[in-house]
Amino acid sequence: MLPIAILAGGLATRLDTVTERVPKALIEIHGEPFIVHQLRLLRANGIRRGVLCVGHLGEMISNVLTDGSALGMELDYSFDGPALLGTAGALRNALPKLGPAFFAIYGDSYLPCNYAAVARAFETSGAPALMTVFRNEGKWDNSNVEFADGKILAHSKRSRTPRMNFIDYGLGVFRAEVFAPLKLGQAHDLADLYEDMLRQGRLAAFEVKERFYEIGSLEGLQETTDFLAVQGARG
Repeated sequence: MLPIAILAGGLATRLDTVTERVPKALIEIHGEPFIVHQLRLLRANGIRRGVLCVGHLGEMISNVLTDGSALGMELDYSFDGPALLGTAGALRNALPKLGPAFFAIYGDSYLPCNYAAVARAFETSGAPALMTVFRNEGKWDNSNVEFADGKILAHSKRSRTPRMNFIDYGLGVFRAEVFAPLKLGQAHDLADLYEDMLRQGRLAAFEVKERFYEIGSLEGLQETTDFLAVQGARG
């Protein structure tokens, strides 16, 4: 299975005082940091190696998770440095630790999908990048993808249209070559990179059916907490 980059360097501005002294990844849910729940899900899907792209309070994350062996994983860390690098900039910075191809996920997302199926779709597509999409219909966040017949027709977080019934699910797959042209040490946004890849005809897509969960907002944090409680009750 491909390794995974976890983007956990954001400032969590939508969580008010919750993240003043602790990064989002370490918010406690049912007695454990959120990142532990996320990593356990990834491991259950066959992922054994991850690189955490960290910035804000990142040392706290590495101190808690260390090398990942307690969770049956191999973890490494890529620090932004003195300035935040943005989502794509952080991945560019982490390339030496990721290898030729990898998954990328946001550190505040819990995505209960079939990661092996996503990886197969990526390999079959022959494209250097793949975005997973979910039919959101504006329900859980603002839809930002127009998708039909297995293809992304439009994607934008700034210029949405009524035809955008899908949303970027939050799990991508990339070949390292996608990030190589980005200037090292500068801020770059993953949404902009996706849009560039789409214009170039180099972005594949895979539709997932399972809804996403996130802890980037207070409402999302509560929904995720409730969902994980149900999962824990089921064993």
